[in-house]
Amino acid sequence: MHRITTTRLKKMKQAGEKIACLTAYDASFAHILDAAGVEILLVGDSLGMVIQGQETTLPVSLDEMIYHTRAVRTGSEKALLMVDMPFMADATPAQALHSAARLMKEGGAQMVKLEGGSVLLETVKALAARGIPVCSHLGLLPQSVHKQGGYRVQGRDEASALEMIGDARAMQAAGADMLLLECVPATLAAEITRAVEIPVIGIGAGPDVDAQVLVLYDMLGITPGKRPSFSHDFLADSGDIPAAVAAYVQAVKGGGFPTAVHSF
Repeated sequence: MHRITTTRLKKMKQAGEKIACLTAYDASFAHILDAAGVEILLVGDSLGMVIQGQETTLPVSLDEMIYHTRAVRTGSEKALLMVDMPFMADATPAQALHSAARLMKEGGAQMVKLEGGSVLLETVKALAARGIPVCSHLGLLPQSVHKQGGYRVQGRDEASALEMIGDARAMQAAGADMLLLECVPATLAAEITRAVEIPVIGIGAGPDVDAQVLVLYDMLGITPGKRPSFSHDFLADSGDIPAAVAAYVQAVKGGGFPTAVHSF
């Protein structure tokens, strides 16, 4: 069975068909998500917090990302497999090429996700030139949580909003195949989605992006502590995990999630 490709996802954007994405960290959950029709599985460095119990994503290593990517790859057949570059694995274009090569060769990744805007333009160009699909992550950057002053909504003022729009266009021009916007105002996310031809994934970015992603453990209501305001506990409504994932996919594709309650 052939996996979903970046070409297929771009066609879905052009057709106005919503794309469902969730994080995955192991083979068993990957199988459930794949069977429910989730198009993109993101092996997120969020595993540092929800699996390892760390305070941030920063301690996660490249070897750990490869390990979890390999597990998710084994458990899935159809979904596109996107993987986070862990903190400082993309410090230079050369290092990013080395890290991405390992994620693809040893883990089975189809796409890598990088956190940051214009500072990573040369890195995105280098990866794209070598045939490595890239998702550019803008807005709230968990790897930059100390610099950004915590987990705060980004792009609220005109200057930062214009900068983010410029970064989105620049990343597309550099060869990025996808964008991810985290914790940005819904109106800004909608404007960015219209400004680029590549698919835009949102998390806390309103309903008008092309795709939605949540941390799996958040949407199942099992993450310790307070759940993010942009998430929803689908397990509480569904009774079991496969039904919860199916409900999430249906809500994303049917426009029932996210609502104004989950947006900024």
